[in-house]
This record gives sequence, C-alpha cells and structure tokens, in this order.
Amino acid sequence: MSTEPQVSHDPNNRNFYVELEGSRATLDYMDLGSRTLDFYRTFVPVALRGKGIAALLADQALAWAHGQGYKVIPSCSYIERFMQRRAGRSSSSAQTSNNLQTIR
Repeated sequence: MSTEPQVSHDPNNRNFYVELEGSRATLDYMDLGSRTLDFYRTFVPVALRGKGIAALLADQALAWAHGQGYKVIPSCSYIERFMQRRAGRSSSSAQTSNNLQTIR
C-alpha cells in the first residue's frame, strides 16, 4: 500500500476500525475493569485481506492500550499471535505509528 490507512478508535462501541474501499475492518475489545482489556475479535473483510490491515489495527490498538496503562488479554487468536511475534522483536516493538483518530 502506498499510504497507510487511517485507524479510528470508537471508545463508545469499544473498537478500532479502518474503513477502506467501502469495507470496514474492526478490532473489538471489552473493558474488564482493573485496567485490563480483552481484545476478543479481529475481522477483516475478504476484499481487504492481505493488505496488512489486521496488523495495523493490532499495532494501533496495542499502542493505545499501552499508552493508557492497560493490560491486554488477547482472547482473539490473531491478536495472540501478533503479540507473540511482536515480543520476539527487540526494540522495534517500541516503534508505533501516530495514525490513530479517536471518535467521541
């Protein structure tokens, strides 16, 4: 992709999303209290798959959660694998994009 899509955060609906090419990809979460979030679902429509959208959502959502002081439980299998791969990287895991828009 030439330009990175915009990730938006909708705290009222507890999700992060990307709208692209008339489709919407989402990462849904639950606030479990005690500064803990459950990232329980990631969905990317077929038309958007293979473009790195799920990774972009995961990266932005995890960066936001970390910045807010939350612990993340990855009950979504994609998020769990993403976090494992990310933990395997050294200092590059600290690099995040500032391409996040919060919807109020």
